[in-house]
Amino acid sequence: MNDAKEVYYIGGSPCAGKSSVAEILSRKYGLCYFKVDDFLDRYIQAGAWKECPVCRKVTSMNAEQIWMREPFIQCREEFAIYREIFEFVATDLKQIDWKGDIITEGAAYLPELMKQSGIPDNRYISITPAKEFQITHYRERDFVPLVLEGCSDKENAFHNWMDRDILFAQGVQRQCQKENYVSVINDGTMGMAELANLVAMHFELK
Repeated sequence: MNDAKEVYYIGGSPCAGKSSVAEILSRKYGLCYFKVDDFLDRYIQAGAWKECPVCRKVTSMNAEQIWMREPFIQCREEFAIYREIFEFVATDLKQIDWKGDIITEGAAYLPELMKQSGIPDNRYISITPAKEFQITHYRERDFVPLVLEGCSDKENAFHNWMDRDILFAQGVQRQCQKENYVSVINDGTMGMAELANLVAMHFELK
């Protein structure tokens, strides 16, 4: 188990700037940065091995089967996956060998899971992207064609992916409102340094 004084959580949805903010704050305040997405495939495989139904299902699907489905189905399963793997994320986080504070980010940190885990309001924040910001920045990412490799209609698959993440962001925002957590929507008008400062103020970093 780690001896961290504090753990700061950044949740939200993909392509919102979570990683950039965490990297800035980890450097500025000497925090250990734990990125959930670096281990996401391993967590899903662990969930499948443990017979978690949605993890088991998606590990047996190819790109065509995943991305050509209705976005609302994809979104519903995305929430389910994060619920199924949360125990693995929490275990790894506790085992980090670090005596200082930790900053961690990932869409896996659903507001409902944070509340169930007793995370205080000033130790969690959600960052989700505006629709236009999300789509524009996804278009620039090199890994997107690799993810969609094998789809018969890549443009339609991409739109399904974007619609899934838009629905996911909306779901996270609703959870934040319900659980009384701060939710920030990144529409691109705020630079990453400014966004990082906003998060630092919320976390009361000094």
